[in-house]
Amino acid sequence: MRQEEIWDAEAAGRYDTPGRGMFAPEVLGPMVDRLAELAGDGRALEFAIGTGRVAVPLDERGVPVTGIELSPPMIEQLRRKADEAAIPVIVGDMATAVAPGEYTLVYLVYNTISNLLTQAEQVACFRNAARHLVPGGRFVIELEVPELRALPPGREAVVWHSEPGYIGLDTYDLLRQHLVSHHFTFDESRQATLFRSPHRYIWPSELDLMGQLAGFELESRHADWAGAEFTAESPSHVSVYRLPPDRTA
Repeated sequence: MRQEEIWDAEAAGRYDTPGRGMFAPEVLGPMVDRLAELAGDGRALEFAIGTGRVAVPLDERGVPVTGIELSPPMIEQLRRKADEAAIPVIVGDMATAVAPGEYTLVYLVYNTISNLLTQAEQVACFRNAARHLVPGGRFVIELEVPELRALPPGREAVVWHSEPGYIGLDTYDLLRQHLVSHHFTFDESRQATLFRSPHRYIWPSELDLMGQLAGFELESRHADWAGAEFTAESPSHVSVYRLPPDRTA
């Protein structure tokens, strides 16, 4: 499953859920507040900008945003909300594509770094963030903690969410550090629809090493965008990496 094949016109068309799920105000509000604080008076670059879920409200807060996005159908959905002059987008892979200019903030949210399916690509993503940042600039990643403790011996799948009309489960390949997320939606009929996406999961310590390889230092790690303490029980984290203020390369 190639990413450009997964995020096709059908997936892009149903991605937005205004006012609910990851588009709910209680989800977006703290995220946009924190990103605006980290961007300061500078510009922000979003890797995998998608349909503009985060970029549009951040731009409305007065932070100039540029995006990198692999999927033209996702960009087409974004263009219904903001034109190229308002939020420029470079079509390409977030591990290699280059956006013009320099930024005080690069951010990559909602587990999207795990869409890169090799460790080498994930390291390249960190290095690509670093090349876009001014000295002292920050790279912010929102990422789940792998739920391997919920995986019984001999089993390969974990149901991580279940509600009327929806079941979400992940299947694991422990040797390759891969998982596939399966999203089943259904109604009273016998038919269900399935959306799948492959990922390479990353432990926080491995993520920190990737940051070091790209010249970053871990500045902070919290359990959510509001700044809750990150603990061994936290299901996800928001990690802020910073380049040294005196960086010259």
